Amino acid sequence: MRVLMTGGGTGGHVYPALAIASVIKQNDPTAEIAFVGTPAGIENKLVGAAGYKMYHVDVKGFRRSLSLKNIKAAYLAFVSPYKAKKIIRDFKPDIVIGTGGYVSWPILVAASKLGVAGAVHESNAVPGMTVRKLASYVDRVYVNYEESIDLLSHKEKAMRVGCPLRLDFEAVDKKTARKKLSIPEDAKVLLSFGGSLGAEQVNFAMLDFMEDYVKDHPQVVHIHATGSIEWEIATDIFKKRGLDKCPNIRFVEYINDMPLQMAAADVVVSRSGANAVSELALLKKAALFIPSPNVTDNQQFKNANAIAEKGGALLIEEKDITREKIAELITSVLNNKEKQISLGENIYKFAVPDANKKIYEDICRLISR
Repeated sequence: MRVLMTGGGTGGHVYPALAIASVIKQNDPTAEIAFVGTPAGIENKLVGAAGYKMYHVDVKGFRRSLSLKNIKAAYLAFVSPYKAKKIIRDFKPDIVIGTGGYVSWPILVAASKLGVAGAVHESNAVPGMTVRKLASYVDRVYVNYEESIDLLSHKEKAMRVGCPLRLDFEAVDKKTARKKLSIPEDAKVLLSFGGSLGAEQVNFAMLDFMEDYVKDHPQVVHIHATGSIEWEIATDIFKKRGLDKCPNIRFVEYINDMPLQMAAADVVVSRSGANAVSELALLKKAALFIPSPNVTDNQQFKNANAIAEKGGALLIEEKDITREKIAELITSVLNNKEKQISLGENIYKFAVPDANKKIYEDICRLISR
């Protein structure tokens, strides 16, 4: 099996692609997999670290406002499929799979014109522009949310498979995770983070909660990741408030073992990117979502709201955050086991436990067809 993966611009597009690649390799160790991205995208770092061959096409996203840069974006959208055809002829894939982002456009259009099987995956509740337009070209549109199907022009191509996740999720239970992390079994564990780069408002809110509540409640273990960009600023505030003297606070820049940390947690505070939401749903975690307001089409709010409306999570927008409100929301769950269980059961309804299996089996069907 020869598979060409494409998707980039953000980790939200790249991580699902890497997860699909891992699933394929797990089921077919002889599979040949390569990736296509843009020359300067985050996909270069992530895909390179995973050891896959990388091709490049020069393509840019369109701006929502009137801009001369849209002229170049339109030009690249027109010419990039020609270069994409050369990549496909060079690699000779059995199937091309995209996970969103504008780099998916030229590769999947080229695959369609060359008669190569194609599929695209949409992690968010509301399909992005690239995925909506690609629905006319691909053989399959994989979706994470059932609600996404009605928003596609070719519903007959849609298949709900959930979100492809790293193979180490669900690999450990809470008791084992806490033992590995040296966390008391009876502790109340709060995990919070705003993404790999960080989120200023999430950091500020969590620093306030540490000062207002966590430092005076030693039975609470609070693990917080600031993200790389926010690390220095957040650490300075952390120390000035004397929070570095609190043994029950674990303050880090980045969490490398997220599946283990999530497994250990009772409550999680995070952004609501599709990957994080899907991971929390699979693990039945009580969550408070703080959507990023800086995402195209307000996707993170839509992801979180779809779950919150059905009792699967708490939701607060950045504009509504106050110290008092954050403390009220977190403690209402952290100190209430029944509420934790209820939120966990409801968010689990959005999970697709066999997502990886569904995706691999359908990839095989598309290739054989």
